[in-house]
Amino acid sequence: MANLKTKNKQNPKLQQSKLSDGRASLYLEFYLGRTETPVLDEDGNPVYYTSGAMAGKPKYKIKHDRRKENLNLYIWIAPRTQQERLQNKNTLALAEKIRFEREQQLLEDREGYRLKKERIANFHSFFEEYIENYTKADKRMIKLAHRRFRAFLQETPGYAMYDKIIRPQQLTKEMMIAFVEYLQAHGKGEGPQSIYQRFKKVLNYAVEKDILPKSPCDGITIRIDEKTLKKEVLSLDEIKRLMATHYANENPVIQRAFLFSLFCGLRWCDVSTITFRNIDYANKLLIFEQNKTKGHSSASGVIIPLNDDILSLVGEPTSAEERDNIIFPLPSHTACLKAVKRWVKRAGIDKHITWHCARHSFGVNLLNGGANIKTVSTLLGHSSLRHTEKYTRANDGLMVQAINSLGAVNYSTAE
Repeated sequence: MANLKTKNKQNPKLQQSKLSDGRASLYLEFYLGRTETPVLDEDGNPVYYTSGAMAGKPKYKIKHDRRKENLNLYIWIAPRTQQERLQNKNTLALAEKIRFEREQQLLEDREGYRLKKERIANFHSFFEEYIENYTKADKRMIKLAHRRFRAFLQETPGYAMYDKIIRPQQLTKEMMIAFVEYLQAHGKGEGPQSIYQRFKKVLNYAVEKDILPKSPCDGITIRIDEKTLKKEVLSLDEIKRLMATHYANENPVIQRAFLFSLFCGLRWCDVSTITFRNIDYANKLLIFEQNKTKGHSSASGVIIPLNDDILSLVGEPTSAEERDNIIFPLPSHTACLKAVKRWVKRAGIDKHITWHCARHSFGVNLLNGGANIKTVSTLLGHSSLRHTEKYTRANDGLMVQAINSLGAVNYSTAE
């Protein structure tokens, strides 16, 4: 059998796998390091050494990370002819050349990764710096993702030690699985998935910057029924009750902005940034580009017809200079959410209403009014009808109509 002489310190090592036809397939085996996970008892508490030099220190499970690369090269296990021996010699020389090239590349990558990793001693600091430099509309959700991750560490036995400082290499797949379970246990609807998506976004950025060799979130997902509307909606009657409700210290700007969202289907990040220039007063149109999908969707531009009642919520600029002014100068998202919840409660509406419920209410009420799904999809700025289908399942009017179409139930018990 051909003998592969390798040095213990070679990385990768040239290995062979025996085949049934008398040959062996050559492959490279890479050693990519190890990860340490705390050993926990049945109650989820860290296990400590009780004797020896390690007494009082926590125990860790060590997992070695190896990877194989098939070279698609073959040698004879027991060469019989001079030609087979020569073929083995040439094949092994080529395999060793490839192995040496891979080793040099690995050394270069590892050294660069090591230097960058030493600069990032705390993943929390890396996360906070990412948030500070983040400029997109979902920055609030990125902050929430970090808060939830720290809360998970604090509340999970075995991980509380990482609350203040956690090195990038201590982010393991087991930890991510536990984090997903935590999010699902402490959230509802689309919340856990939305938070997890933002968290993965930061980890992918860490991979891009060579802070992590790969994302520990790979292969771990949170699945939800995307065809079911999770948030509550306001009916047209409830919206009328809301408009008729006033109280001391109410904020009319927030109220007008929320009503505008109810009748135009806008997200908070859009209604808080539109200017008078987005209104075509001559043709009674709202023309804007959605912040959430700007730059990566062909359907990010939206045109919404406006009637006189909706335009009364907007008003008009008093001069040409005011055309670039924001129509609804709103406070923070949190302040707006509190004001809307207070308004809904004063109106006697027993529903959990957030700002995004205005967008969902818009879609459902349009369908209840007889609009077809394609029209609703266009007005909402959806890139596909798939995103609009969940509104059809929450369309009470159509469902009631469908049930009533079955006819009357005339049943009486026998006397």
